Amino acid sequence: MKKGFYTIIAAQFVSSLADNALLIAAIALLTVIASAAWVTPLLQIFFTISYVLLAPFVGAFADALQKRHVMFVSNALKACGCLLMIAGVHPMIAYGVVGFGAAAYSPAKYGILTELLPAEKLVAANAWLESATVLSTIVGTMMGGALVSTYADRFVTRHPMPLIHSAADLAMLAVMITYVCAAMINIGIPDTGARYENRLKEPARLMGDFTQSFNVLWADKLAQIALWVTTLMWGAAVTLQLLVLKWADANLGLSLSKAAVMQGVTGLGIALGAGAAAAWVSLRASLRVLPVGVLCGVVAIGMAFYSKGLFPQGVGVRFGTFIVPFYLLFAYPLMVLLGVLAGFFIVPMNALLQHRGATLLSAGHSIAVQNFNQNLAVLLMLGAYALLLTAKVPVQWIIVVFGVFVSTMIWLAMRHSAANARTVDLQALVDE
Repeated sequence: MKKGFYTIIAAQFVSSLADNALLIAAIALLTVIASAAWVTPLLQIFFTISYVLLAPFVGAFADALQKRHVMFVSNALKACGCLLMIAGVHPMIAYGVVGFGAAAYSPAKYGILTELLPAEKLVAANAWLESATVLSTIVGTMMGGALVSTYADRFVTRHPMPLIHSAADLAMLAVMITYVCAAMINIGIPDTGARYENRLKEPARLMGDFTQSFNVLWADKLAQIALWVTTLMWGAAVTLQLLVLKWADANLGLSLSKAAVMQGVTGLGIALGAGAAAAWVSLRASLRVLPVGVLCGVVAIGMAFYSKGLFPQGVGVRFGTFIVPFYLLFAYPLMVLLGVLAGFFIVPMNALLQHRGATLLSAGHSIAVQNFNQNLAVLLMLGAYALLLTAKVPVQWIIVVFGVFVSTMIWLAMRHSAANARTVDLQALVDE
């Protein structure tokens, strides 16, 4: 890998670490102010809406400046969002500010890879990026869980600080500092030398260009498949992130801090799957992983009916002074399996879409279109989740609906890909 690649990975790790701890801290803040259950998905909706509304412009922003500078400004905005929450602004509003920074960060994060590396290294680079992201997910969710635990609450009580009134406030302070560290690392990323026309002064033209880019990607026989499945899986992944917390509470009786560990275990599986994809799946073979997406939905359906009621109470395995109940002992491998399948599936699909998008369009515009589609899916799926919660549908049936939907949509993508292959040589498009 070229000089600077590992600095990008380090910056992504620290920024993503803060992202994952932030979600746990923000949910804890909602608990402190006694918000209803359906407000939690609204938290993510306020975060995601910036991706959708700013999609025509963030690609141009990422292309107009050096991407290391874009990443620095984005992390600074995220830190400001954390400060707003500490100052007492409602978490939904402040989380929207964080989303604004995240929307600008994403095209720079992925676009810089296509500027720095040749096409044949993109799968490996994505595996590094996803592995760093997933490792940060594990550490970040566990950090968030530890910072909102009863131990942290007792620490805050014994050591009062200005504006810090609960463990959730302490967690938010820690997340803000982490974002500042990520911004400092961004400064160390080298200039890739790539330069694009600055079109930020022409918003009407940007809208037209975005619409054209949107149509180009969806019309391309290869890009449309990768865009279809990454859009679906991104929406599913964000929704599942909240569903795992709810499932761990309803089916396993875990607190928020302990449920965060369950999220981290899923992240471990994603890292393993991403590593396997980097080792075994080439860019030319990316479409062969489509059936794995169907399996993701099937495993999610199985997860829905897994609960501690299936096991004898008070029975477990002793590890030193700790006893791990059987229902937790078997829950971890289930979450790892779900993560492995997701990681093995999404890394080749992301690499394929990045390569094809950079071939048809500029890196920034391609990723902006990708983000628009993916986060529109997030808004729709989180909206559906909020409606199901409002209707008091049990969490296991919400997961069943979610799993059936994912498996069905990936199956339809497989059929569509096969139909495209009968009219166009998809491998030739990969090689362009």
